[in-house]
Amino acid sequence: MKNERLFGIVYTLLSEDSVTAKELAERFEVSTRTIYRDIDLLSSFNIPIYASKGKNGGIHLLENYKLDKSLLSKEEQNQILFALQSMKKLGVYEADDAELSDKMQRIFQSKGKEWISIDFSDWSNRSEQNDFFSIIKQAVLEERKIEFDYYNSYGEKSKRKVEPLQICFKHKAWYVMAYEERKKDYRFFKVTRIKNLQLLEETFIREMPRETSEQKQQESKIICLELEIDKSMAYRVYDEFDSDEISVTENGDFRVKTAYPDGEWVYGFILSFGEYIQVISPTDVIEKIKERLKRSMAQYL
Repeated sequence: MKNERLFGIVYTLLSEDSVTAKELAERFEVSTRTIYRDIDLLSSFNIPIYASKGKNGGIHLLENYKLDKSLLSKEEQNQILFALQSMKKLGVYEADDAELSDKMQRIFQSKGKEWISIDFSDWSNRSEQNDFFSIIKQAVLEERKIEFDYYNSYGEKSKRKVEPLQICFKHKAWYVMAYEERKKDYRFFKVTRIKNLQLLEETFIREMPRETSEQKQQESKIICLELEIDKSMAYRVYDEFDSDEISVTENGDFRVKTAYPDGEWVYGFILSFGEYIQVISPTDVIEKIKERLKRSMAQYL
């Protein structure tokens, strides 16, 4: 607990030029006497921290120094830098905090390797999608409702007004987790299916649920698939399935056993392999694929 408070004091002084012992005491819920003891302890670690008296007095920190290893090990320093880099890449920083990662690198006298890069756009680099993430992030942080047109997995369009709680990445796609007042429930909305997104002035107060009814419903409707896929689709097989779901037949084709939540998207996914895939089981999925192929063929008759 003491080490956390010591680092917290240093962290606070990185953002503020000067704070009083009383302010630090209130922040860390200790006495001012304890704060002054902490200041003395930090000074013994060769951290240039000092207190000044007078009208503009307070506790100050000099820049451009290295934290003593007795306070933070090299591994702990790297973990802090990596965490700050991740936040920076995700766009979590506010404008005033944008240089925090650089400040910490100077303090630790370490460059901090750029170990992660996060790009919300797809390879087409559509500017609309990039703008969506900025709007949704603002809505989540400011607890403001958003409104948009949404296309579900059946291609049906509807107008939605929701309370966005989180942006999440699941199975190679970005989703908005939100509460929809009209349905009185929590929902996941795929970002690529959102159109005409609007940030509203209406605010809300709501906490993240532990589990949504949509998640429970998906878990209760799992279909187990057995697929045979042509060897020419090797790149997709290894992209789409886990290694323990894949086996190779004598002629080099792939036999895949996997499970997905039931939904229209599953059939579209299977059909995206074209002539290079065959559903072995279950039989009801085979029949549904046949129906969709017949309807597709009818478009060309």
